[in-house]
Amino acid sequence: MYLLSSQADRSLFPPVDQATEEGLLAIGGDLSPERLLQAYRLGIFPWYSEGQPILWWSPDPRAVLYPSKLKISRSLTKTLRKGVYTITYDLAFSNVIRNCAAPRSADVTEGTWITSDMIRAYTHLHELGYAHSVETWRDGKLVGGLYGLALGHGFFGESMFSRSSDASKVALVGLVHYLQQYCFEFVDCQLPSPHIMRLGAEAVPRARFLTELQNTLKHPDMVGSWNQGTKSYVHTEQLTGAGPEYQ
Repeated sequence: MYLLSSQADRSLFPPVDQATEEGLLAIGGDLSPERLLQAYRLGIFPWYSEGQPILWWSPDPRAVLYPSKLKISRSLTKTLRKGVYTITYDLAFSNVIRNCAAPRSADVTEGTWITSDMIRAYTHLHELGYAHSVETWRDGKLVGGLYGLALGHGFFGESMFSRSSDASKVALVGLVHYLQQYCFEFVDCQLPSPHIMRLGAEAVPRARFLTELQNTLKHPDMVGSWNQGTKSYVHTEQLTGAGPEYQ
């Protein structure tokens, strides 16, 4: 297993085809912005629990959601058309990531892997304009959301949470709505799960994902806050127009 040193060149990772069958590629290193951004550009991400060393992964296959293939069920369509939720962008990143780290409903993987060091690292990336959040509000309360990184024309999803029916799914619809406006090509969902596959994600061979990743990185990074202008606030009935596949 490849051991990273926090003192070594932070751009140094082994080739991803050296990952184990489970996708584990390397151990150690740090969560500096330089190393994290380099990792994502190579198709690598950190995932570990409190008390473990940093574990770096590049699974095969990779779960990828193409914005035009997002599947929205009839029940979710009804929720959107009711307009009971409001979506914002980059308005409450710290609250979103901390909610993602807290225990959640049974249909979503527990957030115990979002350690205190991970929270600090991704909050720093948010301050630098690379990490972003989508928030779902109801009656002025934050009830759902997600966060991840934007590089080139790719979004690298990290986690989502829900405190109200469909709230995390609404945040995902809001994310896709935003990404389509800027011609983003995919949402990297990392690992396949029944939850994300029902929403239209596909299990893509790692080699194909890496090719698509390098193509999307040819576009400049959209660095900076997404909380700009009138499009920062969207009522959910506005999201049922065109784009994703409504069922």
